[in-house]
Order: sequence, then structure tokens, then C-alpha cells
Amino acid sequence: MVYFIIRRILQIIPVIIGVTLLLFILLYIIPEDPAQLILQKGATPEALANLRAKMGIDQPIYVQYWRYIKGLFSGNLGTSYRYQRSVNSILAEHYPYSIKLAFAAIIIEIIIGIFAGIISAIKKYSIWDVLVTISTTILVCVPVYWLGMILQVTFGLKLGWLPMSGYGDGSIRYYILPAVTLASVSTAFVARMMRSTMLEALSNDYITTAYAKGLSQFKVIGKHAMKNALIPVVTLIGLDLGSLMGGAILTETVFNWPGVGRTIYLAILQRDAPVVVGGTVILVGIFIIMNLIVDIIYAWLDPRIRFEKVEPNI
Repeated sequence: MVYFIIRRILQIIPVIIGVTLLLFILLYIIPEDPAQLILQKGATPEALANLRAKMGIDQPIYVQYWRYIKGLFSGNLGTSYRYQRSVNSILAEHYPYSIKLAFAAIIIEIIIGIFAGIISAIKKYSIWDVLVTISTTILVCVPVYWLGMILQVTFGLKLGWLPMSGYGDGSIRYYILPAVTLASVSTAFVARMMRSTMLEALSNDYITTAYAKGLSQFKVIGKHAMKNALIPVVTLIGLDLGSLMGGAILTETVFNWPGVGRTIYLAILQRDAPVVVGGTVILVGIFIIMNLIVDIIYAWLDPRIRFEKVEPNI
């Protein structure tokens, strides 16, 4: 197991390097001068040249990239061009809001997605199964930003039941609309997967045996079928939690939520490269860590995975 974990951790390093290199190249070719952004219009050529030298952006891209990588592995994500603050402090300020919203969305995803999938499987081909199938298909197809705006207009503007945007006083009322929007697509996928795995579990011989012994449907579903059906669903939820904690740019932007997703979006508009690169690296890092945790759980459940080796080509 230790070898398996070390191997998975070592696989993270090339992913981080690849992501940062790609972002660096994309941002480098953008015709935008960071020194001009900081000093604004009217700055003299001498002042611009001095600031470029101080920031190190007058050097070749490979020198800039190597300096960034050294700082990254020492925990330094750089300094924001726009705010002249460390990217670490900016992301640390906004990440708690994204994490709170992610957990609110994951609660909705777990409760509604699993419950809908179980009902759909138990009531196969019934009106409930049809409703779950239609609703999940719609949620998968509908753009998240469009759904968010529909919820804003319906429940915020017309009915006036919930706040349309912002964090406000942090009460649960401000979480409902963005959390529902953020969880919508994931909930549909969880419901579909839960239905599929539950139907597969219910078709096994041990379920027939359990019914033959006189066990109630509640015990058969809860103690036998659901345990096996939840394994791939838990994996999906774990991976989804990583992406949600990384910040949902569209949802946070639509609802003006002060999370890291909206921070990255604003940094893109402002050409604030250190915040864009740093925020993306943290987002990818969280997703990879969650993926690693899921892999470890799978390896613990199934020893064949951790002993799996690739045979060398001869």
C-alpha cells in the first residue's frame, strides 16, 4: 500500500508542471504588459523598464518559468500584478467561501441524487422513474449559468423568496440558489449512476435469496443492495467534491459569490497572470488530491488495484 501511495504522489509532479507550463505559455503570448497594468497610462519608458527588471518579466520565458517553479515548490505563488499582494493571501481570503459553497452543494447532491436514483431503480418504468430520467436529462443539457439566471429571476426577482446574489450575512438563504445551481449537473449524474448500480445490485442472486428468506424490502435495499451500489457513487461524489472545492467559476460569477472561482474570472479579465496561474494550480492540486484519496480507498477495498503493475515491453 505504501508503494502504491508513493507512486500516485509522484505522478502528481508532472501534472503540476504540465499545467503551469501550458498556462505560462498561453499567458506569455498575450500582448499585455504587466508593468503597464501596474503603472497605468502616462508612465515613462524608464519607469516601465525599471519595473519590468524588478519583476523579472524582461527575462526569457524559460527563466521566468524556472523562477516560478522554484517559488511554487517552496509554497510561493507569486505576487498579484493588480493588487500588489501575494497570491497566497488573495486565495486564502476567498477559498473559505468556495469551500462552504462546495459542501452545501455536495449535501444537496448526496441527498437528492442518491434518493432519486434509489426510487428510480425500485420503481423501474413507473411515473417516478420517468420523472427522474427526464429531469436528469434536462439538468445535464442545461447550461449552468442559464439555470442560475433562471433561478435568480424566478425565486429572487419575481417571488422575492431568496437573495439573488452575494454572500450577505452568510445565512443559509444566501446559499440556496448558488448551491442548487452548482449541484444541479452533479446531482443528475449521481442519480443516473445510483439508478444503474442499484438495478445491477437488485438483479443479483443474493437479493433473490434475501427476499426468499422473508426479509422486508427496506432491509433488502438498505443492508444488501445499497451497500454494493454505493461504491462507484461514492467515487463520483469524492471526485466531484474536489472540483467543487476548487471553485466553480460560472456559478460564483453569476451569483457574485466571493469565492476563488470568481477571483480567477476577474483576474482573467484584468490580465493578472499570477492570480490566474496560482488559482488554477491550487484548483488542479485539490482535484488531484481528492483523486488520490479515492484511489487509496479503492486500493484498500480491492487489493488487486494496489498490486497492479505494468509489464515491461521486451
